[in-house]
Amino acid sequence: MKIILETTRLYLREFIDADGLHFYHLNNDADVVRYTGNGPFKSLSAATTFIKNYSDYQRNGYGRWAVCLKENNEFLGWCGLKYEEDKGEVDLGYRFYKKHWNKGFATESAKACVHYGFSKLKMKEIVGRAYIENSASIEVFKKCNLIFKEEFMYNNQPAVLYSIRNDRN
Repeated sequence: MKIILETTRLYLREFIDADGLHFYHLNNDADVVRYTGNGPFKSLSAATTFIKNYSDYQRNGYGRWAVCLKENNEFLGWCGLKYEEDKGEVDLGYRFYKKHWNKGFATESAKACVHYGFSKLKMKEIVGRAYIENSASIEVFKKCNLIFKEEFMYNNQPAVLYSIRNDRN
């Protein structure tokens, strides 16, 4: 298990094969994937195969990470940075089990990822995208000091783009 970073309550680590079970359950909750554009995995095996084939760490040196509670190692969801090759941008994303919503975990882990991206990875800019209806994600962006850039259409739905630049680079 490779821990990438820690916050007061959380640690973020690279995915392990057993996380396939969590991905399966997360993506099979209609409320969790409501604003993501993703559908459910067809099977637990498909989710586990996704995790086993997740190559962002090797390809980019970073990616999405499992978010776990320090006090009991519980998997809460995931958060992290994803290089969007077609756009040449680094995207901040997160997804949590519904029972962990409204507890500040998304904001805490997202802030840590932005800081890590700027301080350790020397990124110049990080963006966040969300459907306009997804007010909770937009609030997380704002709490992470991302600034509204533009509205656009994503999967035929109105969406917004937020961004933060690294002033130290």
